[in-house]
Formats: sequence, C-alpha cells, structure tokens
Amino acid sequence: MPETRIDPHVKILDEQVVKRAKTRGIDVLVYAPHFTRLPTARRRSKRLSDEDLLVVPGREIFTGGWQNRKHVLALGLNEPIPDFIPLDVAMRELDRQDAVVLAPHPEFLTVSLEESDLQTYESQIDALEVYNPKHLPHHNDRALELAETYDFEVFGSSYAHRRTTVGEVWTTIDTKIETETDLFEAFRSDRQKRVEHRSTQRHDIRRMAEFAHLGWENTWKKFDRLLLSGTEATHPRHIAYEGQFDDVSVY
Repeated sequence: MPETRIDPHVKILDEQVVKRAKTRGIDVLVYAPHFTRLPTARRRSKRLSDEDLLVVPGREIFTGGWQNRKHVLALGLNEPIPDFIPLDVAMRELDRQDAVVLAPHPEFLTVSLEESDLQTYESQIDALEVYNPKHLPHHNDRALELAETYDFEVFGSSYAHRRTTVGEVWTTIDTKIETETDLFEAFRSDRQKRVEHRSTQRHDIRRMAEFAHLGWENTWKKFDRLLLSGTEATHPRHIAYEGQFDDVSVY
C-alpha cells in the first residue's frame, strides 16, 4: 500500500531545510511562516519543490490580539487572510474559501484554540494536532484526549522554528500524495493517519531547544515586531489587503 510522510507545519524554508527533509524521508512539507503573506510563501514553496519533495504553502493565522491569540493553520487558500482579526471572522473567511482547517497545538499556552472553540467549529476543523516538539508530554496527552472526545482526525508536525527539528515528527497517510490537491483531499478523508516521531535522546534535546525558542520568540522577537519593525506584512490594515479587513482589526 502506498504511503506518504508529511510534515504539515514548518516555519522555515531554504535549501538546508529541503535537504534535511529529504534525508529524513519526508515526502511533503507544509511551509507556514509567521507573519508572511500567502503569495510570498507560495513563491518560496514553488521554488524549492521538486520531484522528491512537494512543498505546500500554508498560513498559520494569528487570530485575536497579542494577549489572546488563537492560531489556526489553513491550507488551500485562494485569497489572503490577515492576522489579528477575531477568530469568528477568520473562520467565516476560511469557510467561504473552502480551506482545509487544521488546529495546531490545542490548549497550548495562550496561543491556541480552547475546547470551547473546538466545540464551536467542530464541523469545520479537518484535523487536530496531537504531537509536536514544543509540546510537553501533558500537552500531547491532552491533545489526544480532545481528538478522541470530538472524533477529530489527527496529525503531528515538527512545528520547526529551527532547521534541526525538521524531520523529527511526521504524519504518515496511507495514500500517494503528488499534488496540493492530493494533500487537501487526504486531510479531509478518513484515510488512516499515523503520527510518528523519532525516539532518541537527540530528539529529546531538539524538543527542549524548540521549547526554549519560545522564550526568544515571545520576548525580544515580540518587542522587535511590536515596536521596531513597523506594520506587519499580515496586519489587517496593511495596504496589501486594500481596506477589506480594516473594520475588524483587533489592534
């Protein structure tokens, strides 16, 4: 039976990442960088895709304000969606575009969908993440419990912010995936999905490094983003969105 190994969520993409993914046996990589508009992610993905590795662009949308962020991972978008809009607005827009909706790191810190959100959008969410290296063991246990309670399809990802984390986690689907459309259909199907990861001491070290990365991301990087770098490329009032989301911007 044909199988495909997918890493459904990485934040970095370059030649080194591609080489590492191939070495680790990954067939499909979903590139969903922070605060990067979809056309940019799409161009990078197309440039680094080849017959050995399909790179698919995605968007992890930061809904809500900085103190109440809820991340949603979307695939198959036809039109850009900004960050920093209310969750209900984002979900309506995803529904309008018939996007594949994945719930990354549920109930993780202050950046995730809560159980009440999963209940509200149960019919719209195509899969729930039950393992990534930033999770501590109890986060994975809770995510699996939520998936079982609400009968969600599951996935795992490297959620790689660091190159060495690429290929540490993957989701195996028992079908051949050669195109973006194949990937979207696979996530929406009831085909068997196995969440797998490396089980070595080095994997544990890389997990700790990814978790520690949160400290940098939420201190200096956040300060730079808010006060030094100007308007984010994915801010709803950015000129690229032509005023479409001005009235729903949360800050």
